[in-house]
Amino acid sequence: MVPHSLSQMAQVIAVGGANMDLKVQTLAPAVPGTSNPGRAAQTPGGVARNVAENLARLGVRVALLSAVGTDALGDGLLRQAAEAGVDVSPTLRTAKAVTGTYTAVLDRGGELLIAVAAMEIMDALTPAVLMEREEMLRGAAYIVADGNLPPETLEHLLSRESRVIFEPVSVPKAVRLLPALEAGHAPWAVTPNLAELSALVETEVPDKAAAIREAALQLHGRGVEVVWVRRGMRGSLLSVADQFWELPALAADVKDVTGAGDAMLAAFLAALLAGETLPDAAREAHAAAALTVESGQTVVPDLTRAAVRVRLDRGCQLITV
Repeated sequence: MVPHSLSQMAQVIAVGGANMDLKVQTLAPAVPGTSNPGRAAQTPGGVARNVAENLARLGVRVALLSAVGTDALGDGLLRQAAEAGVDVSPTLRTAKAVTGTYTAVLDRGGELLIAVAAMEIMDALTPAVLMEREEMLRGAAYIVADGNLPPETLEHLLSRESRVIFEPVSVPKAVRLLPALEAGHAPWAVTPNLAELSALVETEVPDKAAAIREAALQLHGRGVEVVWVRRGMRGSLLSVADQFWELPALAADVKDVTGAGDAMLAAFLAALLAGETLPDAAREAHAAAALTVESGQTVVPDLTRAAVRVRLDRGCQLITV
């Protein structure tokens, strides 16, 4: 790997999944157990990859550390990410596994019905792979780690003195953080939805601000500084040890919810890097999510921070509690 100069160093490194997404959507109310008429599209995906592309489009220097096969899907993923402005040089290529895939079934309103992630290749991202890229990791302002990472790799990443944001990805993958928390290695921030938050605190959390805050306080007590819980159409709740804020979602004409959370995280980090406060960065994140669900694409191709701020001006109130 060619060393980077300080001026080229990534501000953010996204570590985790890069895969090809197949999205199929029904054209009528879904009927289980039988064939449904619909449409299909194939696009680049993976949480870490999506976050990285969003960041690049928002003007942030970003690198992707993932694992892909030496196959046509891997070629396409890396080429498209690089064309968007992502530094893909840290990504591992291996002939021992095929590039990951994610198949999502959406209802006619764009809401997710079920998804299947075939991500066995992520086992190739071992702690040794991270150690080989230590200099680049050390130079980043933020590291985004997604739940696709093997637990031992995630724990290794969290054992370093870096500002890591953990994006759980799903309920089964959220629990991969628990061994690291038990070992005293906490991320700087976590960004779960309500079900993933319940997995992280190992008890069901109702969708009420007081209950979410109580769960967040448990994570603060284990060393997590920032807990940002996505609540879908109800917005989000952002928590630090001594304060929390409720942020409503922006009204949007939803075409496809895929990628909205990835856009949120990217816009949040872009705003923080620009000097915004945590709650103001979260407000920008909601605007990026609105733009994404309205676009019908996993990553909005013309996403910019200026576009995010224009969308924000259409309304996102902040409630300090």
